[in-house]
Amino acid sequence: MESDGRMMASKYGCLLFDMDDTLYPLSSGLNLACRKNIEEFMLHYLKMEESEVPRMCLELYREYGTTMAGLKALGYEFENDDYHAYVHGRLPYDKLKPDPILRNLLLSMPQHKIVFTNADKEHVAQVLNRLGLEDCFEGVICFETLNPTTIKMDNFGDNQDHGANATDVIDFSNDSLTSKSRVICKPSLDAFEAAIRITNIDPEKTIFFDDSTRNIATAKVAGLRTVLVGSSVLVPGADWVLTSIHNIKEAIPEIWEGEEGEQRDQQVIQSAVETVVLA
Repeated sequence: MESDGRMMASKYGCLLFDMDDTLYPLSSGLNLACRKNIEEFMLHYLKMEESEVPRMCLELYREYGTTMAGLKALGYEFENDDYHAYVHGRLPYDKLKPDPILRNLLLSMPQHKIVFTNADKEHVAQVLNRLGLEDCFEGVICFETLNPTTIKMDNFGDNQDHGANATDVIDFSNDSLTSKSRVICKPSLDAFEAAIRITNIDPEKTIFFDDSTRNIATAKVAGLRTVLVGSSVLVPGADWVLTSIHNIKEAIPEIWEGEEGEQRDQQVIQSAVETVVLA
């Protein structure tokens, strides 16, 4: 394939993309709707004290990576599928529109492209389909990948050979990372090391895109090149900063170049499209 030939000459072999608030802007409103659903789940499903829910929701997110991971760590019992159906299944996906600009950018990149998200596979499929990006990625590392319940193992190399599309979840089941109460998720180093291991990538030749500063920090510890999306402020651990995902080509032209491309300097690229400011 032509893209395989171009990838051979590129400095980078793989691009890892977070999904929510990275492939689409925070201003879509899905983030706020998701938090509302999480709080309602805690209130109605787990019967938690209403006055404590907002504070606990935020504190668990900060301490454990996701509120769900925190709830499990504290001993709350619920089915993962029930949680995801309540939190993601009720989101206003109609707010997401096809993004032909991003689609064309992704399809022009010669590297392997993987979605790396804490979300469940059904949510991933919904978002990518709404954005028109469902065939732009070769695989997905998601909640089910890092927290398996089956014993089946799919090989990432086989997915490359057979052109897997983005709804093909990379299965990590036989590594048995998790216990029933522990959820593996970003920003834990375990999650990044798992992603690197199951995709068999070279961290130094991989670029990771995310809107979270703490995910960026861990990615850097794991040896990845890093891009903070949705900000104009260069933070520790970030090699590049994009105010919009649409500015990848201006920020990192060497994705499309061979070994003699420009020096990889830290850059801040101001957005020509919608500017997103993240906490």
